[in-house]
Amino acid sequence: MSLLSALSASAQGLELGASAPALTVTDDAGQSIDFGAELAKGTTVVFFYPMANTPGCTKQACSLGAGFLELRQRGVKVFGVSGDGVESQHKFREKYSLPFPLIADKDLRLNKAFGKKRFARQAYIFKDGKLVWRDLSASTGGQLEDVVQALDALKIGKKD
Repeated sequence: MSLLSALSASAQGLELGASAPALTVTDDAGQSIDFGAELAKGTTVVFFYPMANTPGCTKQACSLGAGFLELRQRGVKVFGVSGDGVESQHKFREKYSLPFPLIADKDLRLNKAFGKKRFARQAYIFKDGKLVWRDLSASTGGQLEDVVQALDALKIGKKD
């Protein structure tokens, strides 16, 4: 296997049209979330970041946080996911006043359910439980713009 093949294999991610993973996960408040049920209705952005409080991951999360009102007006829910534990996720959310839950995927179950071998910066959009868009090399500070462009292309939500 060439280096390029190995890199693309590790970044494959969930395929378009796939169903949302049906797992119970834990958020930054220590609450259990039925992830499949949360993504079953409406539109949801799920973004992965390698580690809380690192520069690129902070830019990615804060980009979506800054545009959260626009996303909510479009009826879009947001979940952030990293391999950090509950306490780290909670501190990260509080420090940057992030208005959406952060999933603590310390055991990497959700990461693996998305077809990933390691944590990488990625973003996904689900519509009624089906994957309709993915970015396997997601932006840092431009994450919101990428998501909004995808929502516009998919004709999801209102554009004011």
